[in-house]
Amino acid sequence: MKQRFSNKQCTSALVAALLSSVIPFQNAVAQTPNSGPTLIVSGSRFEENLNEVPANVKVITRDEIANSSSNNIPEVLSQIGGLNVRGSSLGQLSLDATVDMGGYGVTANSNTLILIDGQRLNPIDSLGVNWQSIPIDSIERIEIVQGGASVQYGNGAVGGVINIITNGGKTNLNQASVSYGSFNTLINNAILRNTVDKTTIQLTANTSNTGGWRQNSAANAYSFDGKITQDLGGINKVYADAYYSYTNAQSPGGVLGQVGQGNTQAAKFNNIGSQNTNTTSGIRGGAIYGINTNWTFEADASYGNRSLAYSAPYYNSADSLIHSFGSTYAGGPTNTNAESWDMTFTPRARGNFGDWGTTVVGYDFNQARQNGSNAYGALSQQAILALQNQPYGYYGDLLNNSQSAKIINQSLYIVSRIPITSSVEASGGFRRQVQNASTTDTNIASPNGTVNASQSYSANAGDIALNYSSSKRQKLYVKWNQSFRFPNIDEFWGFDPNTNNRIFSGILQPQTSQTYQIGGEWSLNKFKVSTSLFQSLTMNEIRYNPATYYNTNDPNNISRKGVILDSTSTLFGKLTLSAGGTYQNTAYTNGPYSGSGIGLAPNLLLNARANYWLNNQWSFGGVVNYVSEQRYDASPTVSNSLSMMPAYTVADVFTSYRTGKWETRLTIKNVGNASYSTYGGYGFVSLPGGTGRSSYYYFPSDPRAYYLTAKYSF
Repeated sequence: MKQRFSNKQCTSALVAALLSSVIPFQNAVAQTPNSGPTLIVSGSRFEENLNEVPANVKVITRDEIANSSSNNIPEVLSQIGGLNVRGSSLGQLSLDATVDMGGYGVTANSNTLILIDGQRLNPIDSLGVNWQSIPIDSIERIEIVQGGASVQYGNGAVGGVINIITNGGKTNLNQASVSYGSFNTLINNAILRNTVDKTTIQLTANTSNTGGWRQNSAANAYSFDGKITQDLGGINKVYADAYYSYTNAQSPGGVLGQVGQGNTQAAKFNNIGSQNTNTTSGIRGGAIYGINTNWTFEADASYGNRSLAYSAPYYNSADSLIHSFGSTYAGGPTNTNAESWDMTFTPRARGNFGDWGTTVVGYDFNQARQNGSNAYGALSQQAILALQNQPYGYYGDLLNNSQSAKIINQSLYIVSRIPITSSVEASGGFRRQVQNASTTDTNIASPNGTVNASQSYSANAGDIALNYSSSKRQKLYVKWNQSFRFPNIDEFWGFDPNTNNRIFSGILQPQTSQTYQIGGEWSLNKFKVSTSLFQSLTMNEIRYNPATYYNTNDPNNISRKGVILDSTSTLFGKLTLSAGGTYQNTAYTNGPYSGSGIGLAPNLLLNARANYWLNNQWSFGGVVNYVSEQRYDASPTVSNSLSMMPAYTVADVFTSYRTGKWETRLTIKNVGNASYSTYGGYGFVSLPGGTGRSSYYYFPSDPRAYYLTAKYSF
C-alpha cells in the first residue's frame, strides 16, 4: 500500500548558547542598538518606523546574512531569526524546509505567510515555498512579524509573516562566491547591482548541487532574478522583476522506527529511484507615487507559473501491488504531475491626516489555478481493469486520476493609526476576504464518475492595539488580533481507508484564530532586548485526521500560548552576543482531546550567537540552536500515548579571513555531530510485498559537514 504518512505530508504540510551576527568590527557602530530608527514595510504595507509598529518584529540585515554561516534562506531564518525550521533535507540545500511560527505543527506551511517584496509566495496547495527561487544574494533584509497579520495580508497570515525584501539600496554591489563542502556540495552565488543616474539594475544568480549523505538524496537547484528600478524623484519609483528557478531532488523517504533507530543513510525501499522536479518562473512589478504631501499610492502585480513532477519507479513493480480481500489492487502511481499559475494585483493608498494620524486602504485580488494528474504502471493498470465494478474496486475503465482546482480571492482592508498623546498611539484595522473555490476530480475508484464542487466562503480579520513609545529606543504595546486561513486545494480531498484512493471530503470553511499579545522593545547603550507574551485560540482549525483519513474543520478549539525573547549586545567592543528563545504550549481546550498537545510543536526553542573580531582581517563566530522534545505527528487519539521525539542541540562554528577584495571562510556545521530529526510521525506505512503496518518513522538530519567559501568583491 501507499505510505500513509507520505499522503499526510502532501495534504497537511508535505535561546541559551552562542550565534553570530558577524558584523565587521569597523562597521559595528552602524549596527548597534543605538543606531537610527529601522524602517519596515510589514506593519502596514507602507514603510514605517519599527518603533511605532505594535508587533514583535525582527529585522535581519543583508550584512547579517552575508556574514553568517547560512547557505540558504531557511538556515538564515533558523540561525539568525531563531525560528523553528524543519524538513527532510536540512543542512545542505533545505529544499523542503517548513518554518513554524506559533506552534502549528504539520500545518505550519499553511499558517506562516511568506512574502517577497510584500507579495505572497505560498502556493495554493499544501506544498512548501520554493526557497531556491530567491537567490540569497538578492536579499536586502528579512522582516519577521510574530503573530497574526491577516488584516494587512489576508489568507494564511495566522502564525506570522516573513517578508523577504529585495527592493534594496542603490549602492553598487558586484560580488561572487563559491562554496565547496561535504557530500560533494557545491554552491555558487553572484550579484551584480549598478546604478546609473536614477536607474538601478540588479542581477542575482545561484547554483547549488549536492550528492547528499543518504542513499537517493542528491539534489541540484538553479535560480536567477533580474530587477530594474527607476527612481522618479522623491519617493516615486517603479520596478520590474523577472525570475526563474529549477530544482531536482531525489527523495530518500523516512526511516522506520523512532528517532535514532534503523539505518539512517538507507533510503526507504519504495523511495529508491524516486525524485521531484520543480520549475517556477514569473514576473513582478510595482510602483510608488506620492500624489501630494498627504497621499501616497502604491501598487504591486505579479504573474507566475509552476510545474511539478514526481516519479516513483517502485510502483511499476509486482512487489508494489496490494494483496487484500482476496484480490490484487493497484499500488501507488508511478508519476504525478501538476501545472499551476497565479496572478495578483494589490493597489493601496495611505493618507496622512496630521493630528488625526494615518490611514491605509487597499484592495487585494488573487486568482490561481492548478491541474494535476497521476499515472499508474503497466502491472497496476492490469489490476485496475481486472477489478472493474467490484466492491472496493475501480470504475469507468480509467487508468489515471486527474484533478483541477481554481481559486479567486478578493478582499478590502483598512488600517489606521491615531495619536492619543505624544508617546501613545492607537491603531486598528479590518479586512473582509471572499474566496470562490471550484474543483473537478476524476478518480479511478469513484463509482459516481467525475465529481464537481464549488463553494464561496468569507472571513473577517481585525486588530486593535495601543503602542507606547517614550523615545526612539523603546516601545511597549498591547494588541488583540483575529486572523484566518482558507483551505488549500489538496485539503478538499481525503483517502478511502479500504482502497487508499483519493475521495472528495468537501471544500472546507476557513479557520480563525484570535490572539492577545503584550510586548515591547528596549535599547540601552549597546544592549537591545525585545519580548512578547501571546495567547491565541483557533476555531475550526483545518487538520488531517489519520483516524478518518479526511481533512476536516476540527470541531475542538486549540490554544497556543507562550513568550518570545530576543536580545543583542555589543558591550564588549569586538565581541557581539545575541540570544533568545521561545517557550510555547499548544493543546486542545475542549472535546475528547482536551489537554492533549499536537505533534511537531516543541515547547522550548533556544537560540544564541556570538562573533569576535580579532582585527580587521580575522573573525570567529558560532551559532547554537536547541529544540526541546516534541510529539510525533499523529492523530490526537494516540499522540499523548506515544513516545516523544528527543530534544536536540545543533551548533555551527566558523572563521573568516579578509584581505583586499577577497574573503575566505571555513564553516563546520553540526560541529558536535548530533544525531537528530526535525520531523517524525506515527501512522500506517508500506512494507515490501504490498503489505503495511502502523509504525513510527522519521527523517534524519545531516551529520557534521565542512564548507570552504571564497568570496570576491569587484
